[in-house]
Amino acid sequence: MKLVNIGFGNMVNAQRVICVVSPDSAPVKRIVQHAKEENRLIDLTQGRKTMSVLFTDSRHVLLSYLRPERLQPRFDSSAASGDQGEEEE
Repeated sequence: MKLVNIGFGNMVNAQRVICVVSPDSAPVKRIVQHAKEENRLIDLTQGRKTMSVLFTDSRHVLLSYLRPERLQPRFDSSAASGDQGEEEE
């Protein structure tokens, strides 16, 4: 299991994340609202503006204050290093 920091020390299992997207489009906003209604939404922004939405294979939706461009290198380094059990900062 490879953990990736997605802001404020919150970690997510990189192997469970399907995609990271911007929250600006109407379809993403609808998915976030639907996940909230079904108690599948996890808000990790700590009151800041949502800059990215992460979708997991368990149908959970995570909100992060980091932009997708900032998260992408973290997931890339996670994939490149393989499954070594180390935590990403």
